[in-house]
Amino acid sequence: MPHTFSHPRTLPSHAIVREVGLRDGLQSIATVMPTAQKIEWITHAYAAGQREIEVGSFVPARLLPQLADTAELLAFAQKLPGLRASVLVPNLKGAERAIELGADLMIVPLSASHAHSLANLRKTPDEVVAEVARIRAARDAAGSKTLIEGGVGTAFGCTLQGEVKPAEVLRLMQALLDAGADRVSMADTVGYANPGQVHDLFAQALHIAGERFWCGHFHDTRGLALANVYAALTVGVTRFDASLAGIGGCPHAPGASGNAATEDLAFMLSSMGLDTGIDLPQLLALRAQVVGWLEGEATHGALWRAGLPKTFTPQPHPAIFTAHSR
Repeated sequence: MPHTFSHPRTLPSHAIVREVGLRDGLQSIATVMPTAQKIEWITHAYAAGQREIEVGSFVPARLLPQLADTAELLAFAQKLPGLRASVLVPNLKGAERAIELGADLMIVPLSASHAHSLANLRKTPDEVVAEVARIRAARDAAGSKTLIEGGVGTAFGCTLQGEVKPAEVLRLMQALLDAGADRVSMADTVGYANPGQVHDLFAQALHIAGERFWCGHFHDTRGLALANVYAALTVGVTRFDASLAGIGGCPHAPGASGNAATEDLAFMLSSMGLDTGIDLPQLLALRAQVVGWLEGEATHGALWRAGLPKTFTPQPHPAIFTAHSR
């Protein structure tokens, strides 16, 4: 059944790019980046205007040595005024660390694909929902202000299971909210989504979650990450995850080329007149630095090759785009 955008829509005036390279990016590559370089990354990302950064994950160091210094990075990030530092937590034990150390936000990943959930988390999706309820109880008992974000992954399909039904994605998203998640987000973990699907599913998600729908997370496995971001923008989503130089991916997605590249996403948004608060020349300089640290690792993106167009003006201006029926 073809998807159609049936009417013009004024895009949001601003959008937030949440940097996930320090977690989603680094956990997917062999290089273990020294803590000092990660701190420099955070420092320069902040200087370039980024105000939301996922600094790591509270998982056992033996499983992910790349992220063993998450507590140190969180402590550093908390010294930067106005920076919202988030961490990924796969279970209650990780959440207890996030609560203890005062993270602004903890993201609990849930796979809508039953097969991916078992492979990635060793739990069924509904067992993850139950874990979120325990995390909420622990957070409230501690009197903590750390927000809980339930992230519904493999929302558009899965390399292990194949089809993931939209109704199941929405059921699990509602279950996360019922279990006590403050926020919910949605991820195309394996890069299966197209803009029509994103438009439809995100519109339904917003209808259910309203302001508690927090973020879209798109992988560029088949070159559609930015097109999918645009589709989400047309229904009113204003926050997107991205990874500098497009590093990262999913271990269960063969051939994956990584996340949406932060610099490409920030350029697209800014060039359409959305205020991101990001200084693109500074971000491109940071990209070059990070790529130098990751010698031999696969990096992605397009803006760094050609640079900013001579016609580019970063100042926001009213942006009204008509999406024609297809």
